Amino acid sequence: MSRRTDVFAQRRRDIERLDLPLMLAMIVLGLFGVLMVYSATKQPLLNAGYNPHYYLQRQGQFVLLGIGVMYLLSRIDYHRLEIASTFFYLSGVAGLLGVFAFGTSALGAQRWFSLGFIQIQPSEFMVMFIIIAIATYAQRRPQGLSMYDVSRMLVMVSIPLALIYLQPDLGTCIILVLIAGAMMVVAGVPPRLMSALVFGGGLSIGLAVVFGLLHKYQLERLTSFLNQNSTNSDIARLVYEVKNAKSAIGAGGLHGAGLFQGLQTTLGYVPENRTDFIFTAVGEQLGFIGTMLTVLLMAFIGYRLFVISRHAKDSMGQLLALGVFVFFAFSAFENIGMTMGIMPVAGIPLPLMSYGGSAALVFYAAGGIVLSVSRRAKI
Repeated sequence: MSRRTDVFAQRRRDIERLDLPLMLAMIVLGLFGVLMVYSATKQPLLNAGYNPHYYLQRQGQFVLLGIGVMYLLSRIDYHRLEIASTFFYLSGVAGLLGVFAFGTSALGAQRWFSLGFIQIQPSEFMVMFIIIAIATYAQRRPQGLSMYDVSRMLVMVSIPLALIYLQPDLGTCIILVLIAGAMMVVAGVPPRLMSALVFGGGLSIGLAVVFGLLHKYQLERLTSFLNQNSTNSDIARLVYEVKNAKSAIGAGGLHGAGLFQGLQTTLGYVPENRTDFIFTAVGEQLGFIGTMLTVLLMAFIGYRLFVISRHAKDSMGQLLALGVFVFFAFSAFENIGMTMGIMPVAGIPLPLMSYGGSAALVFYAAGGIVLSVSRRAKI
């Protein structure tokens, strides 16, 4: 009897240490995303004569699977990731290489493996693997990072960065650079060395533009949001989807047109309204109130990720939570910003809301790792 009591007591302590508000917020956001994907796609599918519940069923499966993965990872001691970090990293690089030989292409990019019922995007998983790799490497050097350590970490990041750039997937490249930079700062890179790295990075971008390594269409995609009223035909084509997105959000007013309503999202005037531009469906159908509640929910998730990072028991937990915080926060800020015309269109999904199995699994897995950190945090 005492043994059973001890087991129940241990389970209760585990539940008490788990950051339940973060877990519930991520579950609610994912389920809300399923609803908005369904609301944005039901009528277009009906009009085309297809199953109107297709995206509802698929995204619902992705989210439920992601929630299960999040819970399982929250139960595992995050220190065990150190054992598998090299395997994760090499598997991620192998996946990025494999895409060029066996992957499928769409919209001019070759980023996915098609497995029949699902498409896997290795670059999404590589972001999480890089976070694990950097956290593992840095925690083994409590005295701080030397020039040699920084060089090794740069190589560690540069290999997948180059492969992702070649797909091309500029949005994920930006995320990887930001995550690596933030984690290296917290890991103890000396300020002078970090300043040199920032200068070197800026110089590299400049040289890439000068020598044509950054293609013209990529540069225009990153800068077109600054010239949204330009009469240049190339720029006008690039900002077409942004203008429609802004128009849809503005049409929602205070209360919105209502779920499954709204001409611009349900009739397909906003391209990719189930993936990159899912936020426009929230704006048009639920209005200012719906968008503000969505932003507040995302801000709460970001806040909890940051708090867990600040109070982690050790450097590995701190760096894991910080990497996930940057991943989540920048993805949300960039995606919402591009639909409102204040950020470039970079193809970054809205966390836990955009349609897609890889993104849902990665964000929930990342959340599960941070929840594991929270069980052992000093909060």
